[in-house]
Amino acid sequence: MVNPVRAILVALLMVWACTAAAEVAVPPLTGRVVDQTATLSGDDIAALTQTIRNLELRKGSQIAVLIVPTTQPESIEQFSLRVAETWKIGRRKIDDGALLVIAKNDHKLRIEVGYGLEGALTDVTARRIIDEVITPKFRSGDFAAGISAGVARIIAVIDGEPLPAPAPEASHGQDSSDWIGFFNPINPFFIIIVGVVGTMLRRMLGRLIGSAATGGAIAWLAWFLLGSITIAGILGALISVLTFFADSIFAASMNASRQSGRGRGSGWSGGSYSGGGSSDWSSSSSSGSSDSGGGGGSFGGGGASGSW
Repeated sequence: MVNPVRAILVALLMVWACTAAAEVAVPPLTGRVVDQTATLSGDDIAALTQTIRNLELRKGSQIAVLIVPTTQPESIEQFSLRVAETWKIGRRKIDDGALLVIAKNDHKLRIEVGYGLEGALTDVTARRIIDEVITPKFRSGDFAAGISAGVARIIAVIDGEPLPAPAPEASHGQDSSDWIGFFNPINPFFIIIVGVVGTMLRRMLGRLIGSAATGGAIAWLAWFLLGSITIAGILGALISVLTFFADSIFAASMNASRQSGRGRGSGWSGGSYSGGGSSDWSSSSSSGSSDSGGGGGSFGGGGASGSW
């Protein structure tokens, strides 16, 4: 005979598993503007990113925009709070973050407000921004203008709020984009440096430990210059593996990079790699924020929702 308690527990676990699987996954925070619907053009994303970056430099507050097709089966309130808790937009203990989430197919949107901004960006104010600024443009199909105007109004509210000044080290991130090209795998200077360091450490410490030490050294350097633990960790692991099999890989990579350098006149300029992708958080970061998260801000469900 089946144990009734066990049957109930199994049923509850199955319901929970099905519900969790049905939830829309929170996308990674790859930039200040994350568009999963291809609604915004590259220029739109670049302009919004620059506007938000300027606020972050000036006030320290962080804003992010997320566009998804749908939040179903969750309500937009449930989904946006999950995103806010995952991304942690805003500074730690100041909690001065704001998140604009748009569910395009659902015709719903929400402004999620961090604890530290709830006194200025109140539920009523957030609702007025949605109803008076954003949704009229959404109804006419101009999503870029609606988002831009909404973000501008949110920034105007934040600018009027007395907040702690940005930390001095926040400006360090301004130079981080200059170093991204250095860590590009096809950069011949980077390949040569890794090859030399890897060879020395392998000879001193042995193949396995030397490879791990090389990856660790590169990871530390990437973290120091770029301010991203995620990028540093991935790069360190990759370099460790490449160093372990260095003899043939480095020779092939150097030959490929030389040929690439001759064939590409526009890929390198002044020692930095010029690639696309204006929405990359790490490449556009000017406030020391990680590309895999915000500044550690907290949210409690304050804000407002709307539809069009």
